[in-house]
Amino acid sequence: MHNKVVLIAGGSGGIGQACAELFSKAGAKVVLAARNKKPAEDKAREINESGGDAFVIHVDVTDQASVDNMVNEVVEKLGRIDVLVNAFGSGIIQPLLEMNPDEAKNVIDVNVYGTFLITQAVMRHMVNEKKGTVVMFPGILGKSVMRNTAVYSASKFAVTGFTKALVEEHRRSGIKFTLLYLGGVATGFWDNTLVDMRVQKDKMLTPEEVAKAVYYAASQPDSSVLSEIVIQPESHQMV
Repeated sequence: MHNKVVLIAGGSGGIGQACAELFSKAGAKVVLAARNKKPAEDKAREINESGGDAFVIHVDVTDQASVDNMVNEVVEKLGRIDVLVNAFGSGIIQPLLEMNPDEAKNVIDVNVYGTFLITQAVMRHMVNEKKGTVVMFPGILGKSVMRNTAVYSASKFAVTGFTKALVEEHRRSGIKFTLLYLGGVATGFWDNTLVDMRVQKDKMLTPEEVAKAVYYAASQPDSSVLSEIVIQPESHQMV
């Protein structure tokens, strides 16, 4: 990973920050892109003070101009983007008939439209370079469903379908795609008032465990691709 440029969309969250730390320790130049810059800036400062190479940039994943400006700035300053980690997302776990339509729309806008905008903008550059790795986070609810997840699962199944279609579209472009189907991860996701679900964070995956899977996917040799990974807490298995 020495001198590779890793763009982490969602750099203010637990998974994004764990990925930033692991990639930077391996010698990568890490860019933490986030709408809420303060946590990302704190992590970048920590990385840089430890001898790493981290940058922070603002982005609103639902705004095309913001996304395009962010990607262009990264490429202008660092030359390219080798790895895109789409670690952002918004959640809602509620019965369908109790959902506020505006809140449901926001989840779809962030998880689906945001993923489209970020991926399209980054891939324009990866196609020119004829290489790159894109790591997606549909989560286990992009593979299986459970009660009260109609809108959230719909957004995550969309990420799965989007990615699988891109594989077919870019078979000869040199770009690799990895889908991470993660069970419960102990992050701030569960503190969202729209996530109406009792959980035990101490029995969940840690962001650091997830980061190791992301790194493994991104560090595959040129001749191979890690297409899908399913990781779940032992106590939360779904098939």
